[in-house]
Amino acid sequence: MRRKYLLAALMLPISMQVMAQERRITGRVTGDGNQPLANVSVMVRGASTGTVTNEQGQYSITVPNERAVLVFSFVGFGSREETVGSRGSIDVAMRAAATNNLSEVVVIGYGTASKRDLTGSIAKVSGREVADRPNTNPVASLQGKVAGLQVTPYGTPGKEPDIRIRGTISIGNVKPLYVVDGIFNDNINYLNPNDIESIEILKDPSSLAIFGVRGAGGVIAVTTKRAKAGQTIVNFNSAYGTKKLVDKISVLTSGADFRMLYEEEKANIGATTPFDYSVWNSNTDWIDAVTQTGHFNMNNVSVTASTDRNRFYLGAGYTTDEGIVRHERLEKIMLTFSDEFKVTKNIKLGFNWNGQRQKNPYDGTWALADARRIAPIVSAGTKSYVVDTVRGIRQDIYSTLPTIQNTLGNPLLHLENNWNKYIGRENRMVGSVFAEIGFLQNFTFRAQLYGDMSQVTSNTYNPIYYSYDPSNTSSYPVIKVNRFTRVSQEEARYNKYQQDYILGYKKQLGDHSINATAGWTTYYFGENHLYGNVQQSLTGDPIPDDKRFWNISNGFGDPTTMRSSSYQKENATTSALVRVLYNYKNKYYLNGSFRRDGSSLIYNPDSRYQNFWAVGAAWELTRERFLADNSFFNTLKLKASMGVLGNQNTYGVDYPYFPRIVAGGSAVFGSTIYPAYQRDYQVDPNLKWETVHAKEIGVEFNILRNALHTEINYYHKRTKDLLSYLQNGPNRTLGNFGQIVNQGLEVQSTWNTKITRDLTLAVSGNLTTYKNTVEKFGTFLAAGETTPNQTEVGQPIGYFYGYVVEGVYQSYAEKLKSPKVIGYEYGPGDLKYKDINNDGVIDTKDRTLIGNPTPDFTYGGSVNLAYKGFDLGIDVVGSYGAEVYRIWGSSELPYSRYNYASFKMDRWHGEGTSNWVPILGDNHAINRLPSTFGIEDGSYFRLRNIQLGYNFAPGLISRIRMKAARVYVNVQNLKTWKNNSGYSPEFGGSPTAFGLDNGDGPIPRIITAGINVTF
Repeated sequence: MRRKYLLAALMLPISMQVMAQERRITGRVTGDGNQPLANVSVMVRGASTGTVTNEQGQYSITVPNERAVLVFSFVGFGSREETVGSRGSIDVAMRAAATNNLSEVVVIGYGTASKRDLTGSIAKVSGREVADRPNTNPVASLQGKVAGLQVTPYGTPGKEPDIRIRGTISIGNVKPLYVVDGIFNDNINYLNPNDIESIEILKDPSSLAIFGVRGAGGVIAVTTKRAKAGQTIVNFNSAYGTKKLVDKISVLTSGADFRMLYEEEKANIGATTPFDYSVWNSNTDWIDAVTQTGHFNMNNVSVTASTDRNRFYLGAGYTTDEGIVRHERLEKIMLTFSDEFKVTKNIKLGFNWNGQRQKNPYDGTWALADARRIAPIVSAGTKSYVVDTVRGIRQDIYSTLPTIQNTLGNPLLHLENNWNKYIGRENRMVGSVFAEIGFLQNFTFRAQLYGDMSQVTSNTYNPIYYSYDPSNTSSYPVIKVNRFTRVSQEEARYNKYQQDYILGYKKQLGDHSINATAGWTTYYFGENHLYGNVQQSLTGDPIPDDKRFWNISNGFGDPTTMRSSSYQKENATTSALVRVLYNYKNKYYLNGSFRRDGSSLIYNPDSRYQNFWAVGAAWELTRERFLADNSFFNTLKLKASMGVLGNQNTYGVDYPYFPRIVAGGSAVFGSTIYPAYQRDYQVDPNLKWETVHAKEIGVEFNILRNALHTEINYYHKRTKDLLSYLQNGPNRTLGNFGQIVNQGLEVQSTWNTKITRDLTLAVSGNLTTYKNTVEKFGTFLAAGETTPNQTEVGQPIGYFYGYVVEGVYQSYAEKLKSPKVIGYEYGPGDLKYKDINNDGVIDTKDRTLIGNPTPDFTYGGSVNLAYKGFDLGIDVVGSYGAEVYRIWGSSELPYSRYNYASFKMDRWHGEGTSNWVPILGDNHAINRLPSTFGIEDGSYFRLRNIQLGYNFAPGLISRIRMKAARVYVNVQNLKTWKNNSGYSPEFGGSPTAFGLDNGDGPIPRIITAGINVTF
């Protein structure tokens, strides 16, 4: 017993010393107008200790000693540092400041860090900027927000936007890697935008090398919401709106105009067969006929609860999103559940789970593409006929098309009979569990296991349906369009598993600060597809139009017509990684990272493992004495980084080192012919992953009392070892034969000011320049007779290649005086091409660069005004210098099968009538060659988003126990100023075939109104 008392007496001074060092600090954080700021991050600099403020702006945190520095940061207000000293309570008043302040905490690979400690370019976007936008995919809301990030949205519900970061780095994979709470992924379609806390876009080598073979395309890191310390919050938000087609392309809607052009074209080609217009006499706008006013509805509820040891978050959402094509409708149910439990001071356990069940829309994009092709003389209305004479069933049916359009079908006929004969479902579960242990004061070890499992199924029933022929003068002009019923069924399963074991070390040693990370990680991806179909018997009964029987084993299909197939693939990587962030006196910074990846996709024994690395350095000049007292710069930081990044591009084959076997010729033995098989391609023995050698140099500064923040970066990315084919006669070899360079300048700036006590203004803008050049290549990817994209050495990737139009031949005399065109019949009214090489003839040698789908620069900006409870936000986005190639109306085959573009009214129909739009005639193949006739300016300026909102005063709503309430109206894509004739000036596509306007891809105008309340 005496020993126990003696031990207690000896330990008492030590305990008192520890207690004297560790202190509990409380306080309140306020913003403009002395209003409390909720969710402000409060961190102990150089440590992992942190918390956030509650709805009243209050916080409580334990610090190790009086020398501790608290870092307060909040999106839109920058950050502020306070040394604890002898204080027990620290109140902080924050003013609106730059969003990219140097002390802001950002997500990096396998952890977080202060932006001050980094040497590269990471842009952070608050989850609030995507939560109330009418986009089911949150990435679409990032358009125009971040320098270097190109987002091409689509109007089809649920379709993923085309994303590129700092240009086109490959002819294969150019997509960025998505990382959601540490989970690697190819898309984030399963995420509820309302569950997102923040999105970071990682662009430079020092931040990307840690992702190894998947880092070259850039990274979009998403952090989902977690419960806030000491708070219990219930939030509900709902939005409803409408979608409408705008910037409609112009085709003929007048039957008289169509008849005039069609009869003229017949005369031009010598066609004498008369056409009876007596029953084809409508004036139909077919684009209007197949489109609708779509409706958008989003509802979300979340519950968060927290104690000192446990943080719980639950979110649920339901969204319906209709497209602008009839019957396109997406339904999505999303559920998010996370919990974090602190077992002891140094041990944390937790998990995160996201679930999604989605009803995929019937894809009606083809209907819009066909609508512009249908002649306006065809009626879009229905007539009632008895379609089943045995049972006397009468239906309202659509007409067939006239013989002049016999290669097309009536889009309404097909759409209305098939939209509800498709069942598409997607179920997806993404989850993780982790354990984190802190030990030896400065070390943390985190083990985390991830799983992503999804199942996509579809059942399609092809019914028997009918149309009528207006030109059939009989009493029963009904035609059975689809004679037999069929059922097709598909199932796809995707399984992704990841495990991370990460050791972290943070230490402040006097003037030296070290943040080190090391770890081992694995990733597995597998997919399995099953396909099947069956048809009714030619002599039997139809498969019933009943969802219970829309499967291949329905008992009604003909077993002899049953077909099935499958497809599978899988791959895995294992990796070791290390990163060190070092700073000295908070003014000299050094970052280094290294990763070694081993992959099953390229099984070359000499290149199964590849190394990726980066180093970066920065200098904060305003920490130096010679700038300490300057009155211009509040902060000034110079930075530079370089490294080698990896791109996991397999160029369209599953396992590049193991070519498929394909049919190739035959062999004769005796009197028997045997099929012969050969490898699809030969493999270069040195085959390995593509590598991007990236460099960046930049400057970052705050001026005007931190009101103006600007970041300027020059980037240079050289993709070496690009995978491409080298053609050797009839054979080809796959190897690392290519090299592409992307370079440009990024500028991003934000200005915040308080005009009066109640009026604040925030203005931000960004601009990015792009220059792309192919330096090496295998066998160039040539343009075709109707496709203009070409990729070859010395030119931009996927540039437009064709003839330069000098006008239209006005007479035979002009034709005779001009260089002869080789290989084509031509005459007055045809396009006149330029003799580029001056050899006296026009042939394929006269083709040249006629356009570039990569813009010279893109830009975006926003203006945000707040006055008392009101706020107004305006976002703009634009692009300059890109060309668009208009396929429709120029390179399509042939004209007479389609409706005419309105500009065909200005066609050549006699000497002097036109010197740009050629003569009508589907046998004038010379006019369909890729040329400047199809080139249009892709520059544009768009009012991307306008939102007006009102936040109710806390004193008013507190009476009904509300903590916050907001109502708003939002308009997306209000107006686009553009120069091309298509629906949109933006067209994604593959890395080597983009910028093509096929007369599709409209971006709708969306008007929504919403409410957001917190209890």
